[in-house]
Amino acid sequence: MKKALFNFSKWFVGILFIFSGLIKANDPIGFGYKLQEYFAVFHMSFLDGWATGIAILLCVLEIVFGALLLLGIFRNFVVKGLLATIIFFTFLTFVSAAFKVVTSCGCFGDAIPLTPWQSFSKDLVLLLLIVYLYLKKDWIKPVTEKPGVQSALFAAVFTASLMFGTFTYNYLPIIDFLPYKVGSNIPENMKIPEGAPVDEYLIMYDLKNKKTGETKTMSDKEYMGKEVWKDDNWEVTGSPSRKLIKKGYDVKIKDLLITDASGTDYTKEIVENPYYSLVVVAYNLNETSENAIANINALALNAAEQFNIRTVLLTSSSARDAEKFSKRMKLFMEVFYADGVPLKSMVRANPGVLLLKNGTIVNKWHYHSLPSFDQFTEKYFSK
Repeated sequence: MKKALFNFSKWFVGILFIFSGLIKANDPIGFGYKLQEYFAVFHMSFLDGWATGIAILLCVLEIVFGALLLLGIFRNFVVKGLLATIIFFTFLTFVSAAFKVVTSCGCFGDAIPLTPWQSFSKDLVLLLLIVYLYLKKDWIKPVTEKPGVQSALFAAVFTASLMFGTFTYNYLPIIDFLPYKVGSNIPENMKIPEGAPVDEYLIMYDLKNKKTGETKTMSDKEYMGKEVWKDDNWEVTGSPSRKLIKKGYDVKIKDLLITDASGTDYTKEIVENPYYSLVVVAYNLNETSENAIANINALALNAAEQFNIRTVLLTSSSARDAEKFSKRMKLFMEVFYADGVPLKSMVRANPGVLLLKNGTIVNKWHYHSLPSFDQFTEKYFSK
């Protein structure tokens, strides 16, 4: 029975750490955004520039610890590393849950969103299992006793996980779990389907008794049902609040608004264009690759001249900065504005390019992997 519990703990912890590390390494930029939320909570925003690098390193550590545990090598180092890691993550998820400062921990990226309390509960279970493994570390047996082979296995796991995170950073996630993935239709993802359940709320009143000073909070249903309103001793203080009691249909895209510099809404015109159009996303023009923008600009010019393809650039930079940037780069593209959150979700690159047709994302690219104009012509425009 003890042996079965030990083996279960080892395999469960090892596989979960590998899975968690791979899921986050699939989208290290997204994990970096999540780390920036934690940096803001702990007043460590000076680390924002290092967020993606730290994200890749944490993913590598998770994968390495999980793999080495299953391989049984370097057991003292591994169990101590696992214990330190899970204590760190348990602390973070507790802070998120108790103080409601980060709504999702990002433990499994965007693939499996967890609430803060779900994340904390998961980490508590892992903490118990890892403490058990630490106490029983002498039971961990290596797949090989040869030091050279052990070192080679460690190097192979470390190198492979680091290369994976680096690749997805430079060439987009292998699997896209965001609502702007290839094949999705943006207008459809912005709608609530007919007949879909909507969020249900209770109106909450804060009450105070004029005679006793007693305070309490109750819902509008309870307030009316008990006819508290008839009792002159109780008065409503402050403004009523809303409490969500039943979650309805969650619209996949709810924060996309595309405007020009004067604030005119162009969202529908751009995303519902029935013809091919190129959407260039450069959420921060101060940090975007200017060489990439220049290449995309040339592509946009050729596409317009030969196939009448419209190209727009979306940014969350200020109109003033965008105007200066456009003049300096001699942009042929039209410039529009949107909030940085949806732009970062559209494509994990600065800049990145989406090919749209009738609202559907036909394909999208990191600027490192952007096809040439001839390739665009052969595969898309000439058909």
